Order: sequence, then structure tokens, then C-alpha cells
Amino acid sequence: MSTTHQQIPTEMRAAQILEQGDIGVIEVRQVKVPTPGPGQVLVRVEYAGNNFIDTYQRGGVYKVPLPYILGNESAGQVVAVGQGVDESTYGFKVGDQVAAYTAGGSFAEYALTNAAKTVKLLDGFSTRDAATVLVQGLTALTFVKEAHEVKKGQFILVHAAAGGLGLLLVQLAKRFGATVIGTTSTEEKAEIARKAGADHVILYGQGRDVVSEVYKITGGEGIDRGVHGVFDGVGKDTFDSDFDLVRRKGTIVTCGNASGPVPPFAPLKLGPKNLKVCRPVLNQYVHTQEEFQSYAKELFELVQSGALRLSVHKEYDLSTEGIRQAQEDITSRKTSGKLLIKVAA
Repeated sequence: MSTTHQQIPTEMRAAQILEQGDIGVIEVRQVKVPTPGPGQVLVRVEYAGNNFIDTYQRGGVYKVPLPYILGNESAGQVVAVGQGVDESTYGFKVGDQVAAYTAGGSFAEYALTNAAKTVKLLDGFSTRDAATVLVQGLTALTFVKEAHEVKKGQFILVHAAAGGLGLLLVQLAKRFGATVIGTTSTEEKAEIARKAGADHVILYGQGRDVVSEVYKITGGEGIDRGVHGVFDGVGKDTFDSDFDLVRRKGTIVTCGNASGPVPPFAPLKLGPKNLKVCRPVLNQYVHTQEEFQSYAKELFELVQSGALRLSVHKEYDLSTEGIRQAQEDITSRKTSGKLLIKVAA
């Protein structure tokens, strides 16, 4: 194992759960600093990103090995590397600033990462920006390229368009030439979505008929009216109407369960308009080192060039109260932009 000259402590603070449940199971404890094995990297974390998947893992939607340190996205400095990790194999060394897509462990002072899912930051790219954009940015970028390939001239609808993922989907769909329709819950959020590039924003609830308003925007008759693709991070509350929103040969991309899991449906429901439904997972689009590095490089270049603008809702500290509040806030559906955990002082 190669390490930095600075002494690595034996213990660290980490947001850990001993069982799955409500936010009360989260506690920041003193735990042992992990040691990187072959193909692994130890990162001194400066910022970590708070994502919906963290709430699913804490709450039991996804099973995790216990005890478990929460957090799937971190950015900081490499302080140690395991066997086989160097500049020739993975492109970085001890001392480099990096961002990582981790399998848990990011809400901690030190995070153990898979070298194949760790990327060196471009010159001038901050760890704060990296933790803001890595997971949600990779999700948005891979989804608009592979889950439903967004093309010039298409109509694309993004539910929860002012959320962290929604804002990135809006910007990318617009960049690829689509007319973008967003849905939000408040006029304040609608204005945020418009500033991100949404051509039209519809407020759901309040007696609004979202389907009728979408048809007015897209035009068309019968099964040829509606959008070419829906990116739905809301889940249960919006999924049924997605089948009406999408036109013939369109795609429904379910990318979140903010209102609860999507209910089961009969495959025959796809037939009347030859629709496609997919529930993609980021990891399967960046499964190899080459895929991860290529998409991460493209993403960071979009941010650095100004083509993709980042939005942070709030920063939280690495404390029991801070992590609990971050998880409570992200599930409230009242936030806009990214929720960050500031780890380093």
C-alpha cells in the first residue's frame, strides 16, 4: 500500500447505521479508518453528495450489509492506494484530487473507493463541484444518451424539474435540441426550472390537468400527441399518467421514487402506443473503467465550459443532526438543487 507522508489516523467520524429504518437509525460514530486493498483507493473526503439512494439504503428499500456507512458519492484527496493502483493503471496517485462513485462509505472523513469508479479532477475543478455533480450528473448524462436518446426536435418531459437530477436533465435535454417541458410543485420552483432551460413548466396539483396542457404544447392527434420521452423521478404519484403523456413509440424512463415505488403494471399496457418503459441504474452504464472515465470526463468538461450549471440547495455538516436533516430535507420534496455534506473543516 502506498500512502501520503501525512499521518493517517486509525479512527474517523462516519455516519453509520446498525439497522435499517427511519432517520433515527443514523448516528455519526467513531469507526476504524479502512485500509485499501488491491484496486482500491483511500480518499480523505472534503465533500460528499446526498442522494435519494442514500435514503433507500437507510430505509430498507435496498438491502445493505450491516453495519453500513451511508453515502455513495465523495470528493477529496487520495491519501493511500492499494496494490495495482498508480498513474499507469488508473490515472492518479497519492495526493491527487479525485471524485468517486462509491458503494457506500462516503459520509465519513475517509472513504474507501474502487479505483475503477474514481476519477481525477480537471485542473481548477473543485471538490465541492465534483461532489455536487458526479452521481446526479452521470445519471442525467447516461440516461439522456442511453435510456432514451434525446434528439433535436423531440419533446421531452422532466418531472420534478427543479430537483437536483431534474435541473441537470433539463439542461442536457435542451443542449441536445429538445423542447423541454418540466413539472414542479410551486411557482418558485417553476422559475428555477425555466432558468435552467425549460421551455414550458406546468405546476402539478392545484387542479391542473398536466396531460391536457402537454397536448396543447406538443400538438398532434390521437396516439401521435404527447412527448417523445418522460424522465420521471417522482414515481408512484406520476407513473400512471406517464402512459398518457407519451406519444406513440415513446419512452418512459423511471429514475426515482420520491413519492413511493412505482406500482406493478401489465405489459399489455405498452401495446396501444408501442411504448417502452425502463428503470435504468447508473452503475450498469458505467460498469467498466473505460465507461466511467469517458462519461465522467465528458460531464466535467460540460461543467467547466459553462454548458452545465450547478445548483446547491444547502450544505450540511458531518454530524448525526446534519445527516438526519439532509435525509429529511431530500425526502420532503421541497428542495431545489443538490444537498451536500461538508466533511472537511
